[in-house]
Amino acid sequence: MKLREISWSLPIVPTELTAWLAAGFAPIAVVIAAVVPGLWIIAPIAALALLALVVLDGMLAGKRSDWRIFVPADTEVGQPTELSMQAKLPSGSISKVEGALEFDPRLGDKGVARFRLNPVEFEEHVRGSHIAHPTRRGTAKVTRAWLRWTGPLGLGSRQISGSLTDEVRIWPDLSPVRSRELQTFLRDAQTGLIARRIRGEGTQFEALSEYEAGMDRRRIDWKASARHNHLYARENESERNNQIVFAFDCGQAMCEPVDGMPRIDRAVSAALTCGYVALKGGDKVSLFGFGQRPQVMTPFVSDARAFHRLQSAAAGLDYTANEPNFTLALATLTAKLKRRSLIVLFSDFTDPTAAEMMVESIGRLVDKHLVLFVTIADSELETFVGEEPGDIATLARSVTADTLAHQRSIVLQRLRRMGVDVIEAPWDKIGYQLIDRYFIIKGSEAIG
Repeated sequence: MKLREISWSLPIVPTELTAWLAAGFAPIAVVIAAVVPGLWIIAPIAALALLALVVLDGMLAGKRSDWRIFVPADTEVGQPTELSMQAKLPSGSISKVEGALEFDPRLGDKGVARFRLNPVEFEEHVRGSHIAHPTRRGTAKVTRAWLRWTGPLGLGSRQISGSLTDEVRIWPDLSPVRSRELQTFLRDAQTGLIARRIRGEGTQFEALSEYEAGMDRRRIDWKASARHNHLYARENESERNNQIVFAFDCGQAMCEPVDGMPRIDRAVSAALTCGYVALKGGDKVSLFGFGQRPQVMTPFVSDARAFHRLQSAAAGLDYTANEPNFTLALATLTAKLKRRSLIVLFSDFTDPTAAEMMVESIGRLVDKHLVLFVTIADSELETFVGEEPGDIATLARSVTADTLAHQRSIVLQRLRRMGVDVIEAPWDKIGYQLIDRYFIIKGSEAIG
């Protein structure tokens, strides 16, 4: 974690308790001035006395001898990220210690955090932290910090502040890749960590074996059987070295949030998880991102040890507020691919008009490649459709949502009729369904 000292100053400021006391004394002073005008002098004397107590209390609070801010250098989108503060203050003369941080809104909480600092057992420091949940990838700066501690009377506080230049790099979420379930699956899977031949599937010839009852008759090699006067069956090895491209629509619809995080980030997490599995299975993986024009196109990665290249490329996918240009993007992708590949396209749409260009472009892509279209189910539409029509506004919203859901299903059905495989699921199930579909496609030898 990064550690940085901060420049500081020491003004004395009144506390909230002081403000309430002043507000309470004000009407009393007005009453005294109205009933006994000669005693008006009591009000300014009381105000000066309160001001003196504020200054005295602030001085009793003492000076800080150490102040440090801890900011992590890296984190992942959506994952808990601790921003902490530590200070060394005079013991026994402080009633409350508070800290605050200002940072890029990418880290969440609208860019501001306030928290208490509490004594650390067996240490002379007080320490406090804020748990941020980054909402977008990129580089987030922590720009300013404040520290305030209150004297024993609770009337005066000392406050210091300073500017920061710390940065937090927010990467795609790889928690599914690190999950124990996935690692266990890869360790036990046929295409897991140990490279071994998988016979009986695929199209790559491996060996001949005597035909036995129960074998698929389509595997009989009639030419070899004729030469040996005995039935022989072909044993094939499961294909590897397939090309898989994860293509991301970075347009406006994919930047809309779903459960507090942009759809594009949900898609990136699912794609990287499936990409990791594909690399373990001996296939090649590439990432392609586009908005109004292509953004990222990585070379094919064939080794799981180079997975960090895919992670870095995914971190560079930008958020755009414009409609994507599917025609240019998919034409560019087609020109770059020299052999048949599995293209996993992550996209979304709001109406059939916006989806028309997407459907036409995907149709041209299907002629040369196998296409898997992945979209996140719109939970808001389902919620609106299921609402009880208690009033006209709710009924209108429900009818509109039902119409949009029907139009959405029509577009997905058009894609299926074109030969495009479609996955539509909630964001938290997209990754697992994508991995399952990848194994089905790989097992059917549809890519090569």
